[in-house]
Amino acid sequence: MSKDLKDKTPGELERIVTTRGQKKYQAGSIFSFIHSKGVEDILQISSLVKAFRGELVEQGFFISQLNTSRKLTDPDGTVKYTFDLGDGGVIESVVLIDGHRRTLCISTQAGCAMNCAFCATGRLQLQRNLTAAEIVDQVYAAEKQGGRITNVVYMGMGEPLANYDAVLKSARILNDSAGRNIGIRHLTISTCGIAPAIKKLAGEDIHPRLAISLNAPTDELRTRLMPVNAKYPIKVLLDAVETYQFRVKERVTFEYVMIKGLNDSLEDAERLIKLLRRFKCNVNLIEYNPHPGCKFKGSGTERTERFCEAIGKAGIETTIRFKMGQTIFAACGQLGANSQGV
Repeated sequence: MSKDLKDKTPGELERIVTTRGQKKYQAGSIFSFIHSKGVEDILQISSLVKAFRGELVEQGFFISQLNTSRKLTDPDGTVKYTFDLGDGGVIESVVLIDGHRRTLCISTQAGCAMNCAFCATGRLQLQRNLTAAEIVDQVYAAEKQGGRITNVVYMGMGEPLANYDAVLKSARILNDSAGRNIGIRHLTISTCGIAPAIKKLAGEDIHPRLAISLNAPTDELRTRLMPVNAKYPIKVLLDAVETYQFRVKERVTFEYVMIKGLNDSLEDAERLIKLLRRFKCNVNLIEYNPHPGCKFKGSGTERTERFCEAIGKAGIETTIRFKMGQTIFAACGQLGANSQGV
């Protein structure tokens, strides 16, 4: 069992304090000191009696903290943080600023096993899952250095639903009113399409926004771009999304990276419309962001706008997500491009 108190839900903290002869309410105090007040040392939790603080320390309990090894800022205001995990692993997080909206794109794994052809992170391969503490601490570190985060998107390094338990725990921690109290609709989980996990998510007691990285309208092309499609082809994936939407009753986002000459024709748009018209959804068209060693090119403004117009005319809400943070390799698909030898 992990001894990291930052990695515990209020219920888990209750078990820790009550089995040591303390009152149950003290669990809430520990949670608040860590996740609201930002305390990083058990001995600083002043609401606990000194003897109990000492007991926790003696028994090996601690409060973890990510080490920020690098901070880069793009001319457009985008900020990228690099964190050392202490075991040789490295992750990155990105703050995107749009007026008063400050969105943090967080990582859920060190590296990634999905090996999507257009993504730099996949070239790192999977090193390990992050703990819930390491996931939420990306938010705390970014806030400490740059101010309040209003929205969190699980779209950084790694596949969130391949680290299901830690990701859901982190969402509960971030959403908890005794902690950062980030609204559940201000948390978005993005997945490459792990169908069973999408169905499982539908049965949870909390439902962050769901985003599906689709990127192709046919199985042949999607499997070339995203090997996960060989295991969970488009029909299986969309059936899982339909199950999710039937239970949750919320709009789903489909993400579509625009790659020149590959998935950006009007015929591709028509195929995409046929796939998605049964859903209450919106489509985010993402400009492809090149990185060292990449073999693709972005579709460009004209082709992207034409594609967007075609989908919009079919009654599907569509938004073009323009490049941000590209000079510091902070744009979608670029995380890990200038670290760990990539």
